[in-house]
Amino acid sequence: MNSHYTYYIILAASLAGPLALSFDKKVAFYKRWKYLVIPMLIPAALYVAWDSFFTKEGVWWFNEKYITGHRLFGLPIEEILFFFVVPYCCVFVYECIRCYFPNLKKKVWGNRVLQLIAVLSIIAGAVFYDKYYTSWTFFFLGIFIGMVYVWKSWFKGFDAVSFVVSYIIILVPFLIVNGFLTAIPVVLYNDAENLGIRMYTIPFEDTFYGMLLIMMNVALYERVLKREQFKSKNSKG
Repeated sequence: MNSHYTYYIILAASLAGPLALSFDKKVAFYKRWKYLVIPMLIPAALYVAWDSFFTKEGVWWFNEKYITGHRLFGLPIEEILFFFVVPYCCVFVYECIRCYFPNLKKKVWGNRVLQLIAVLSIIAGAVFYDKYYTSWTFFFLGIFIGMVYVWKSWFKGFDAVSFVVSYIIILVPFLIVNGFLTAIPVVLYNDAENLGIRMYTIPFEDTFYGMLLIMMNVALYERVLKREQFKSKNSKG
C-alpha cells in the first residue's frame, strides 16, 4: 500500500460506518443531510483558518510520508476533509442519541456540565496564555459555550444533555482516529505550545479541540433544523 494515502484511508474508514447507518429506517439521517450543509461549512472554514495559522507557526505539522502532498490554504487536502468527515460522523451519533433516547432531552444537568467546562476553559486559557494550542483551544471553547447560553433564543434547539452524552460516546472513536493520526504519526506537535500531557500519543488539548468542533456543528445544525421545521409548520398552517 502506498503510505501517502494513509490519511485518506483513516478518513474513509471513519466515515464508512456512519454513512452506511445513515440509511437506518429509525434514524433516517440521510433525510436531514440538507440541513447539515451550512452548519458544516461555517465551523470548517473557521477551523481551516485556525489550522492553517498553527501550521504556519509550527504549532503542528504533517508527516509528508503519510499525505499525498496536495494542499489548499497551506494544509493537506486530507486535513481539510477531516473537518467535514469527523463532524458528519459526530452529528450522526448525536441524532442517534436523540432518536433512541428521547427522554434525555431537556435534562438540567447537561447545562451545568457545559457551564462548568466553560468556566474552567476560560481559566485554563488565561493560565496557559503563553501556549498557543492550549490557550486558543480553551478560550474558544469557553467563549462558544458562553455564546450558546447568552443567546439561548438563537440556539434554542441545542440540547445540552444530548450533546454531552453523545460526546462521551463519540470520544471512543474520536480518540481511536486521533490515536492513529498521532501514533503513526501523520500529525506531529510542538510540545512547547501545549501542556505536554498525552493520552497515549494524543495531546490532552485534542479532546477539547474536538469538543468545540463538534459542538459548533451540532448547535448550528439544530439552529437550521428548527428554523426549517418552523417554516414548514407555518406553511402548512
